[in-house]
Amino acid sequence: MSGRYGQCVVKSAALRGVEAYPVDVEVVVSTGLPGVTVVGMADAAVHESRERVRAALRACGFTMPTDKVVVNLAPSSLKKAGAGFDLPIALGILQATGQLDPALTENRLFVGELSLEGGLREVAGTLAFGICALRHGLGLVAAAGAPQVPLEGLEQLSLARIGALHPGGEGLVPVRGAPPGRCAVEALDYSDIAGHEVAKRALQIAAAGRHGLLMMGPPGSGKTMLASRMTTILPPLTEEEKLESAVVHSVAGEPTDAILSGARPFRSPHHSASQAGLVGGGTPVRPGEISLAHHGILFLDELAEFKSSVLQSIRQPMESGCACITRADGNVVLPADFMLLAASNPCPCGYLGDAEHACKCTDLQVKTYQGRIGGPILDRISIHLDIPRLPPSAVLSTGSGTSSAQLRDGVLAAREYASWRNATAGRPGTGARMRAPDLVAACRMDGVTQAFLEEMAQTCAMSGRSIIGLLSVARTIADMEQRPAVVRDHLAEALGFRLREGVGNL
Repeated sequence: MSGRYGQCVVKSAALRGVEAYPVDVEVVVSTGLPGVTVVGMADAAVHESRERVRAALRACGFTMPTDKVVVNLAPSSLKKAGAGFDLPIALGILQATGQLDPALTENRLFVGELSLEGGLREVAGTLAFGICALRHGLGLVAAAGAPQVPLEGLEQLSLARIGALHPGGEGLVPVRGAPPGRCAVEALDYSDIAGHEVAKRALQIAAAGRHGLLMMGPPGSGKTMLASRMTTILPPLTEEEKLESAVVHSVAGEPTDAILSGARPFRSPHHSASQAGLVGGGTPVRPGEISLAHHGILFLDELAEFKSSVLQSIRQPMESGCACITRADGNVVLPADFMLLAASNPCPCGYLGDAEHACKCTDLQVKTYQGRIGGPILDRISIHLDIPRLPPSAVLSTGSGTSSAQLRDGVLAAREYASWRNATAGRPGTGARMRAPDLVAACRMDGVTQAFLEEMAQTCAMSGRSIIGLLSVARTIADMEQRPAVVRDHLAEALGFRLREGVGNL
């Protein structure tokens, strides 16, 4: 296509963490040595787009220019990664060489990976790209298989293959469809678990106030079964929570249908997970398990088996609700507002304290094993729970226990009362997310109750964080009873869920 020179700009976007930022794909065709040059802080996958674009255009009957083609991805200060720039680069070349109507790319944001035959493949982060497009008043054009973005006012179009842009082709197709329906999930219910009524009570309190909970007991005592049903007693996601959580999953390349239908995420990473896998990291930065559990449950089974450095890395996100990944080019903040459930055996053999199996571990082995969890993590978990092994009669009574519906009713009532109480008093936040001064004021303790708390804290050598955690659990227990003030009985029950032999110091 020698002798036809031009330039154009096509809108696209680049991911940084879980947010998409607009990128101008500037294409210039001019005299010079034949070839395609991509500049603007592009990674290897973006540079490889030159070959994919060249093959796709030829396969679809377009002409690849034999002149010099320069592609600039602006702003150059933002790193660009992935194959999503294939489509805007191809459209820029076609428009700069006069093979494409410029009106097609006006006020639209394009993302998509090209196959060598010209087909378009979906890329991770469609929801994030849709949010970016809507924020800047643009429509979104993605692959035909990309999910619908549930944003009112967003024009979403699809393209099956680049050859459809020929005159007379089907061109860009509007995406129309109903919002995702309720996803079929395995029917789990707490009624499946007979006995463990104290554990169910603790889980209900944890769900009502979003408190962290650690279960410790011998193998087969039911720790995992109890944890896996936690989402069945939590309220469904709000519309805002759906979008926030779904964006994280979209960027990570995970399915979003269940989340967009209201189901809270439940993540259970293996204890061999790396720090980047748990907290997030890599190049480009990818969300970790704590971000994938945003507005849901993070269940760490076999807690003592996690590497100490990996486990300690979640301390800051547990309190702040976000993970800050630091890189040479700046910080990336990932959402990580999760509820922590954890389970562990009490010793290497697992049978410490079991009435039916003798523990074979020495005192040093037990202390070393439990010490792997670490005091700072334990200090941030408000509820500690022993899970004993059930007798055979209780195991055979499965299906007769307290149901998830009964527990959920208590959780919803407690949260509704807490929201009303805080709104009436003008206090932001609920449960474990309340500021310490607001929490102390919300407890409305009288002099006798406060003296009891101070005596307990002094006797048990509780840290400041432990005292606030104890108060938070007690406030939740009072909310479940719809009581305006925390009394001695609430503090005593909260302390019973805080203290347990052998876990470690408060």
